[in-house]
Amino acid sequence: MQAHKTVSRDEWLEARRALLAKEKAVLKQQDALAAERRAMPWVKVEKPYVFDGPDGKESLADLFAGRSQLIVKHFMLGPDWDQGCLGCSFGADQLDSQLVHLINHDVMFVAVSRAPLAKIQAFQKRMGWHFKWVSSFGSDFNFDYHVSFTEEDEARGKVFYNFETTDYASDELPGFSVFAKDEAGQVFHTYSVFSRGTDQLGSTYSFLDLTPKGRNEPPGGNLTSWVRYHDQYDAK
Repeated sequence: MQAHKTVSRDEWLEARRALLAKEKAVLKQQDALAAERRAMPWVKVEKPYVFDGPDGKESLADLFAGRSQLIVKHFMLGPDWDQGCLGCSFGADQLDSQLVHLINHDVMFVAVSRAPLAKIQAFQKRMGWHFKWVSSFGSDFNFDYHVSFTEEDEARGKVFYNFETTDYASDELPGFSVFAKDEAGQVFHTYSVFSRGTDQLGSTYSFLDLTPKGRNEPPGGNLTSWVRYHDQYDAK
């Protein structure tokens, strides 16, 4: 461990207050970025994607499960993989306890992988996770959202990932994509984040900050307007 200067409590408090001012400035910048994210234009999803899940065949619209917002975790588990990505699994370990809060705040959360459903379910059972996880095997979904890559991509050595052309690294890469559904049932792609941008995700608020409605709290922020003890939500 690096050696540090030892000071009095008053000197420590002065240093801490100086750092706090910088931390508050970063938080204000994050709030401003979240507002810009919510104001991003949308793209209507025209392709009829079909997924294989525990409830049978489902469309992208079906995955919303009655909510107006959907977060998709692009979980790295390819058709030929023996197990899921370590990093994706590390993130998944943090999910189950917060999903009840998301789904009761108009946000559905679903993991999607290209592996066949049987392989997904075997790994999910092994890891003890309960979030919904569906297969896009045989679908263009992962390729269209730039998290899966072909043998031709590998041979070329270049892929489009994280909004730029970059060197091929793997047939699967991580990311999250966000979708919205209007009252007419039309689905829109609103946001995606990849690479190191996924590192900051894990808390309920960090996921809400990706969605079109954001935290959706009264001015000034007050989680008591919507959060309940996890055993006191109405069943959904």
